[in-house]
Amino acid sequence: MSLRFETIALVGRPQTLGLENTLAAMAAWLEAKKHKVVIEESIADSQVLSAWKSLNFSEIAQQADLVISVGGDGTLLGAARQIGPQEVPLLGINYGRVGFVTDIPLSQWEVGLQTVLAGEYAIERRGLISATVSRAGHPVWSTLAVNDVVVNRSSRAGMIELEVEVDGEHMATQRADGLIVASPTGSTAYALSANGPILHPRLRGFIMVPIAPQSLSNRPICLPDDVSITIRVVEGREPRVSGDMQVFSDLHIDDDIQIKHAPHAMRLVHPEGYSYFGTLRSKLNWHEPPLYETTRR
Repeated sequence: MSLRFETIALVGRPQTLGLENTLAAMAAWLEAKKHKVVIEESIADSQVLSAWKSLNFSEIAQQADLVISVGGDGTLLGAARQIGPQEVPLLGINYGRVGFVTDIPLSQWEVGLQTVLAGEYAIERRGLISATVSRAGHPVWSTLAVNDVVVNRSSRAGMIELEVEVDGEHMATQRADGLIVASPTGSTAYALSANGPILHPRLRGFIMVPIAPQSLSNRPICLPDDVSITIRVVEGREPRVSGDMQVFSDLHIDDDIQIKHAPHAMRLVHPEGYSYFGTLRSKLNWHEPPLYETTRR
C-alpha cells in the first residue's frame, strides 16, 4: 500500500554549487503537483529558496511524510541520522559522485520523482548503529550511524591499542590504525576499502574491520547485530571516534565505546526497478571485463 506523501522536505549540503536553483525547480514542480514543500533551514538562507517554509531537522522529522536528499551519499546519511527515531522515508537524488544509496541520477530527477509519487516504489529498512562513549562509567557522547562507527588514532605517528569485548566476553586486543564497526549498508563504504566483506542489506549483522593492523592475522569478522560490542582505548595518541565520518568525539585512555544495533531504522525509498546487484555492478564496475581480455582482443 502506497503512502501519502503530502508534505515533502528537501535537504542538501550547503554551499553546493548550483544546488539552490535545482532545489527551487524541484520545489516548484512538487507544488504544481499539489504537495506541500519545506526546505531544511541550513540551505534555506537564499533568495532563490525564500518562497518556501524552512524547518530544522527536528521539525522535519515531525512534519514531513517524505524527505528528499539532493546530494551525495554523505548528505543522505546525515539526514538519516537526524530523522532516525521517526523513520521518515528517505529518497536520494544523486548530486554527488558515487551514490550507493542515492538511486535517482540528477539528470533524471523529474522522471524518478514522478515514478515514486505515482506509487511505483518500494521501501527498504536499513538498520542503524548506536554508539555511546563512557568515561569512568558515565556516558559523555553518543550518536547514531548509518554506515559505521570508527575508532582510530590521530594523524600523528603511532598505532592505537584497543581491547574488544562482545557481550562482555574478551574477544581481542589489537594494535592498528583503528577499528571499523560497520552495518551492511556501510559494508560498501570505508569497511570495503579496508578489505572488509560486502554484506547484503537484508542481512542482520555487523562487520568489524581492523585498519592496517600490526598483526596480519587480525582479519575482519562478521557478528550478529543482537550483540553488544565494547571497545576500550588502551593506548594511543589523540584517539577519536566518529559516526559515518561526519560526527566526531575525542577519546581518553580507558574510555569505553559501546556499539549496538539501534532500535529504529532508515527507511529508504527505491523507485520501481531498483536492483541492489545492479547498484554493485554500476558502482564497483563489476560489468567491466578483466584488463587482459580487453588487451587480448
